[in-house]
Amino acid sequence: MVSYLNVLVYGVGGIVVAGMALLVAFQEKLVYVPVLPGMAKSYPITPARLRLLYEDVWLTSVDGVRLHAWFIKPFPNLRGPTILFFQENAGNIAHRLGFIRIMIQKLNCNVFMLSYRGYGASDGCPSQHGIIKDAQAALDHLTQRTDIDTSRIVVFGRSLGGAVGSVLARNNPDKVSAIILENTFTSILDMAGILLPFLKWFIGGSSTKGFKILNCVVRSPWNTIDVVGEIKQPILFLSGLQDEMVPPSHMRMLHDKAIEQNRRCLFIDFPSGMHMDTWLSGGDRYWRTTQLFLDQYVQTTQEHDIHEKVDDDAAPS
Repeated sequence: MVSYLNVLVYGVGGIVVAGMALLVAFQEKLVYVPVLPGMAKSYPITPARLRLLYEDVWLTSVDGVRLHAWFIKPFPNLRGPTILFFQENAGNIAHRLGFIRIMIQKLNCNVFMLSYRGYGASDGCPSQHGIIKDAQAALDHLTQRTDIDTSRIVVFGRSLGGAVGSVLARNNPDKVSAIILENTFTSILDMAGILLPFLKWFIGGSSTKGFKILNCVVRSPWNTIDVVGEIKQPILFLSGLQDEMVPPSHMRMLHDKAIEQNRRCLFIDFPSGMHMDTWLSGGDRYWRTTQLFLDQYVQTTQEHDIHEKVDDDAAPS
């Protein structure tokens, strides 16, 4: 009887260990989904299908990976804000063109859409360290352009894109004027226990209690909850309260963390918003909120210079 129990315990233990080893070895395959099931990796459409004027942009990240992006500029002389858009996890930038078309109409902006490494036409394989380099390459490209107002670059990130954008904004306080986060998670460590409940005993973010043995081997933790507290720029939080992927409480926790050090934070929730359709279910309120945020915090170079001069003149001598 004892030997049978020993065999059973060791057998179950071996299966658990083997399963954990596979999770560690193939974690990028679990975290990143460049290709939707049943669909090709290539773009199903281009911006031209939606009658959007665009430019194919090819970048090289600092580690040599070739990246593809679309720069959509609706009018040649438009000097409005430029949105650096970071997409959600699954699929590629072509799947976001419907949203981008409405964004351009509502906000009168340019949009730069980056394909992370391993996504769309970009080379390489996705990883946290790699995607951070990709985002920096995109921002560096924008700051060197002469056909946009480089003082009005705004990061927009949804879900995974919010994690990417948060790191970029934190690392570039002088290049990013503001950031918009929509339905973003606190960390992949927290999401692991939600998507795969048995993992909550082994993986957990800063809000969890106790030692989590697998935290140290997670290569893409995306600890947005820690990063957002270090962002200096204005932040707009857009939260869908019916989000079926990321618990809405994550967005509230991100806001509460950010506002401890940054008073220029605005939190707006949408009662019927789900993970991917908050912008659609939010209707005009979604776009009015975003436009008011941009009007308040994203100034033209001339406006910025005027405000600085006023502040200097008002300072005590």
